[in-house]
Amino acid sequence: MEKEYTLTVATAESFRLDKYISMQVDDLSRAYIQKLIEDNKIQVNGKSVKSHTKVNEGDYIHICIPAPEVLEVKAEVIPLDIVYEDEYLLVVNKPQGMVVHPAQGNYTGTLVNALMTHCEGKLSAINGVIRPGIVHRIDKDTSGLLLVAKDNQVHIGLAEQIKAHTLTRKYIAIVHGHIKNDKGTINMPIGRHSGDRKKMAATHKNSKEAVTHFTVLERLENFTYVECVLETGRTHQIRVHMSEIGHPIVGDPVYGPKKNHFHLKGQALHAKVVGFFHPIFDKNMAFEAPPPPYFVKLRDQLCKK
Repeated sequence: MEKEYTLTVATAESFRLDKYISMQVDDLSRAYIQKLIEDNKIQVNGKSVKSHTKVNEGDYIHICIPAPEVLEVKAEVIPLDIVYEDEYLLVVNKPQGMVVHPAQGNYTGTLVNALMTHCEGKLSAINGVIRPGIVHRIDKDTSGLLLVAKDNQVHIGLAEQIKAHTLTRKYIAIVHGHIKNDKGTINMPIGRHSGDRKKMAATHKNSKEAVTHFTVLERLENFTYVECVLETGRTHQIRVHMSEIGHPIVGDPVYGPKKNHFHLKGQALHAKVVGFFHPIFDKNMAFEAPPPPYFVKLRDQLCKK
């Protein structure tokens, strides 16, 4: 069933529409409000508007919250490596090669298909039918930790932490070449590649801020073992950033060398740590997943050279 809100702006100060609504309606995140505006589910004085539209005293705001769609993703019995679980959320260690949610060409065998069985359909509906429960994603061929929400309000709370850069996501990677500095920050906006819509690129055109912090863990022969901490979470962020500074991730078929010297099934990138503030339990939590066998084998192989 749809929910509707009607607000009358009662302040003499002018505010952006999305900000004003987030201040007045506690259970709607600003990101979700922006999506509703894009979908013409929010109007001001009976007219469709933009998120940045300024509202003033006396303006009428009408908000329509669509009814949650019935989840139609097929539930499948697929083993999962559950690192932590409670009645509100879970932390899953995704294997390399598993797609996170159904999409064109991958309608079965995904993490979501497995979660539908494991959680008996109890997953947040914030991200719609195709991505129930998915708070953030990692690429098919990246292994490691993912947060999954069972509850809408918890999902919103976790999404707000990502937006505020307070949710910790640490990755480990093996990259080509020797990185000279022991630590560094890569601050390059990321957007769609102008010549290939399946790729991302460091660009100032139609892009979003992207910041990655890296620390060298070990220098191997012609390679470097690094830890990368995400400040933002853009598509392919670490892969693009490392390639842009001349150190693409080993095994990356898109942003690295065309020849796969080590016959890997994907990039040597692993989401090792996720840390967050539990919206219900009101406490900080952090979890770690050791590197998988493919990663350990590669590092050992490079250490022997």
